[in-house]
Amino acid sequence: MKESLRPGGRSARVQAAVHAAVRDLLRDRARSELTIPAIATRAGVTPSTLYRRWGSLQDLLADVAVERMRPEGDPDDTGSVRGDLEEWLEQYIEEMTSVPGRAMTRDVLGCTGAAPRQCAAFLRRQIEVIAARGAARGEPALDVDAVVDLVVAPVMYRLLFDTAPVDPAWWRGLLARVVPPAG
Repeated sequence: MKESLRPGGRSARVQAAVHAAVRDLLRDRARSELTIPAIATRAGVTPSTLYRRWGSLQDLLADVAVERMRPEGDPDDTGSVRGDLEEWLEQYIEEMTSVPGRAMTRDVLGCTGAAPRQCAAFLRRQIEVIAARGAARGEPALDVDAVVDLVVAPVMYRLLFDTAPVDPAWWRGLLARVVPPAG
Protein backbone atom coordinates (compact mmCIF):
# COMPACT_ATOMS: atom_id res chain seq x y z
CA MET A 1 0.00 0.00 0.00
CA LYS A 2 1.41 3.38 -0.92
CA GLU A 3 0.14 5.55 1.91
CA SER A 4 -0.70 5.07 5.54
CA LEU A 5 -4.44 5.05 6.04
CA ARG A 6 -6.20 6.74 8.94
CA PRO A 7 -8.11 4.33 11.14
CA GLY A 8 -11.43 6.08 10.52
CA GLY A 9 -13.19 8.48 8.21
CA ARG A 10 -13.46 8.39 4.44
CA SER A 11 -10.19 6.55 4.03
CA ALA A 12 -11.40 3.64 6.17
CA ARG A 13 -14.75 3.58 4.37
CA VAL A 14 -13.07 3.48 0.96
CA GLN A 15 -10.70 0.74 2.08
CA ALA A 16 -13.59 -1.33 3.49
CA ALA A 17 -15.65 -0.86 0.30
CA VAL A 18 -12.73 -1.77 -1.95
CA HIS A 19 -11.80 -4.84 0.11
CA ALA A 20 -15.44 -5.98 0.06
CA ALA A 21 -15.59 -5.42 -3.70
CA VAL A 22 -12.48 -7.55 -4.23
CA ARG A 23 -13.84 -10.36 -2.05
CA ASP A 24 -17.24 -10.22 -3.82
CA LEU A 25 -15.71 -10.22 -7.28
CA LEU A 26 -13.44 -13.14 -6.40
CA ARG A 27 -16.55 -15.15 -5.50
CA ASP A 28 -18.11 -14.33 -8.88
CA ARG A 29 -15.19 -14.68 -11.28
CA ALA A 30 -11.68 -15.95 -11.81
CA ARG A 31 -8.80 -13.97 -10.34
CA SER A 32 -7.45 -13.42 -13.87
CA GLU A 33 -10.66 -11.54 -14.72
CA LEU A 34 -10.24 -8.96 -11.94
CA THR A 35 -9.51 -5.45 -13.11
CA ILE A 36 -9.09 -2.11 -11.38
CA PRO A 37 -12.13 -0.66 -13.23
CA ALA A 38 -14.35 -3.60 -12.19
CA ILE A 39 -13.27 -3.29 -8.56
CA ALA A 40 -13.74 0.47 -8.59
CA THR A 41 -17.23 0.15 -10.04
CA ARG A 42 -18.23 -2.45 -7.47
CA ALA A 43 -16.78 -0.32 -4.64
CA GLY A 44 -18.38 2.91 -5.88
CA VAL A 45 -15.10 4.77 -6.35
CA THR A 46 -13.06 5.85 -9.33
CA PRO A 47 -10.21 3.76 -10.72
CA SER A 48 -7.85 6.67 -9.99
CA THR A 49 -8.67 6.26 -6.28
CA LEU A 50 -7.41 2.69 -6.44
CA TYR A 51 -4.29 3.57 -8.41
CA ARG A 52 -3.52 6.47 -6.07
CA ARG A 53 -3.99 4.39 -2.93
CA TRP A 54 -2.62 0.98 -3.99
CA GLY A 55 -0.61 1.66 -7.13
CA SER A 56 -1.42 -1.61 -8.88
CA LEU A 57 -3.92 -4.44 -8.94
CA GLN A 58 -1.31 -6.78 -7.44
CA ASP A 59 -0.67 -4.48 -4.47
CA LEU A 60 -4.42 -4.13 -3.92
CA LEU A 61 -4.85 -7.92 -3.95
CA ALA A 62 -1.94 -8.22 -1.51
CA ASP A 63 -3.55 -5.68 0.82
CA VAL A 64 -6.80 -7.65 0.81
CA ALA A 65 -4.87 -10.88 1.41
CA VAL A 66 -2.96 -9.37 4.34
CA GLU A 67 -6.20 -8.30 5.95
CA ARG A 68 -7.60 -11.81 5.56
CA MET A 69 -4.36 -13.34 6.90
CA ARG A 70 -4.35 -11.17 10.02
CA PRO A 71 -4.87 -13.49 13.01
CA GLU A 72 -8.18 -13.04 14.77
CA GLY A 73 -6.61 -13.71 18.16
CA ASP A 74 -3.77 -15.33 20.02
CA PRO A 75 -2.96 -19.00 19.48
CA ASP A 76 -4.82 -21.41 21.75
CA ASP A 77 -3.21 -22.18 25.09
CA THR A 78 -2.87 -25.95 25.42
CA GLY A 79 -0.73 -25.79 28.56
CA SER A 80 2.68 -26.30 26.94
CA VAL A 81 4.85 -24.64 24.33
CA ARG A 82 5.04 -27.87 22.35
CA GLY A 83 1.24 -28.29 22.42
CA ASP A 84 0.65 -24.65 21.53
CA LEU A 85 3.06 -24.86 18.59
CA GLU A 86 1.59 -28.13 17.33
CA GLU A 87 -1.94 -26.77 17.40
CA TRP A 88 -0.92 -23.43 15.88
CA LEU A 89 1.12 -25.10 13.13
CA GLU A 90 -1.67 -27.50 12.27
CA GLN A 91 -4.10 -24.60 11.81
CA TYR A 92 -1.53 -22.47 9.98
CA ILE A 93 -0.66 -25.27 7.55
CA GLU A 94 -4.33 -26.08 6.98
CA GLU A 95 -5.02 -22.43 6.11
CA MET A 96 -1.92 -21.97 3.95
CA THR A 97 -2.42 -25.20 1.97
CA SER A 98 -6.07 -24.44 1.19
CA VAL A 99 -6.93 -23.05 -2.23
CA PRO A 100 -7.73 -19.58 -0.76
CA GLY A 101 -4.58 -19.71 1.39
CA ARG A 102 -2.36 -20.48 -1.59
CA ALA A 103 -4.00 -17.69 -3.59
CA MET A 104 -3.51 -15.19 -0.75
CA THR A 105 0.14 -16.26 -0.43
CA ARG A 106 0.69 -15.71 -4.16
CA ASP A 107 -0.98 -12.29 -3.90
CA VAL A 108 1.24 -11.26 -1.01
CA LEU A 109 4.44 -12.52 -2.64
CA GLY A 110 3.61 -10.83 -5.94
CA CYS A 111 3.31 -7.32 -4.55
CA THR A 112 5.86 -4.53 -4.37
CA GLY A 113 4.74 -3.18 -0.99
CA ALA A 114 5.05 -4.15 2.65
CA ALA A 115 2.59 -7.06 2.60
CA PRO A 116 5.19 -9.84 2.94
CA ARG A 117 6.74 -8.09 5.95
CA GLN A 118 3.29 -7.62 7.50
CA CYS A 119 2.54 -11.33 7.15
CA ALA A 120 5.93 -12.20 8.63
CA ALA A 121 5.18 -9.89 11.56
CA PHE A 122 1.80 -11.58 12.14
CA LEU A 123 3.45 -14.98 12.14
CA ARG A 124 6.31 -13.91 14.42
CA ARG A 125 3.85 -12.32 16.86
CA GLN A 126 1.90 -15.58 17.12
CA ILE A 127 5.08 -17.49 17.97
CA GLU A 128 6.15 -14.79 20.42
CA VAL A 129 2.84 -15.18 22.27
CA ILE A 130 3.49 -18.90 22.58
CA ALA A 131 7.06 -18.25 23.78
CA ALA A 132 5.91 -15.71 26.39
CA ARG A 133 3.28 -18.12 27.71
CA GLY A 134 5.88 -20.83 28.02
CA ALA A 135 8.27 -18.52 29.84
CA ALA A 136 5.50 -17.55 32.26
CA ARG A 137 4.94 -21.26 32.98
CA GLY A 138 8.67 -21.77 33.60
CA GLU A 139 9.29 -23.77 30.42
CA PRO A 140 12.67 -23.52 28.66
CA ALA A 141 13.02 -20.43 26.46
CA LEU A 142 11.62 -20.84 22.97
CA ASP A 143 13.86 -19.54 20.19
CA VAL A 144 11.36 -17.73 17.95
CA ASP A 145 13.92 -17.40 15.14
CA ALA A 146 14.55 -21.15 15.22
CA VAL A 147 10.83 -21.85 14.87
CA VAL A 148 10.63 -19.47 11.90
CA ASP A 149 13.84 -20.68 10.23
CA LEU A 150 13.69 -24.41 10.96
CA VAL A 151 9.94 -25.08 10.92
CA VAL A 152 7.90 -22.39 9.19
CA ALA A 153 10.40 -21.66 6.39
CA PRO A 154 10.62 -25.29 5.21
CA VAL A 155 6.83 -25.59 5.41
CA MET A 156 6.41 -22.51 3.23
CA TYR A 157 9.11 -23.68 0.82
CA ARG A 158 7.36 -27.01 0.40
CA LEU A 159 4.01 -25.30 0.02
CA LEU A 160 5.27 -22.90 -2.65
CA PHE A 161 7.91 -24.81 -4.60
CA ASP A 162 7.69 -28.54 -3.96
CA THR A 163 5.19 -31.25 -4.76
CA ALA A 164 5.85 -33.19 -1.56
CA PRO A 165 2.95 -33.03 0.88
CA VAL A 166 3.08 -30.97 4.05
CA ASP A 167 2.04 -33.91 6.19
CA PRO A 168 1.89 -33.92 9.99
CA ALA A 169 4.69 -36.47 10.49
CA TRP A 170 7.07 -34.31 8.44
CA TRP A 171 6.35 -30.97 10.12
CA ARG A 172 6.25 -32.55 13.58
CA GLY A 173 9.76 -33.88 12.84
CA LEU A 174 10.84 -30.32 12.03
CA LEU A 175 9.25 -29.08 15.24
CA ALA A 176 11.01 -31.79 17.29
CA ARG A 177 14.36 -30.23 16.29
CA VAL A 178 13.32 -27.00 17.99
CA VAL A 179 11.05 -28.22 20.81
CA PRO A 180 11.50 -31.89 21.69
CA PRO A 181 8.32 -33.82 22.51
CA ALA A 182 7.61 -34.26 26.20
CA GLY A 183 8.50 -37.52 27.88
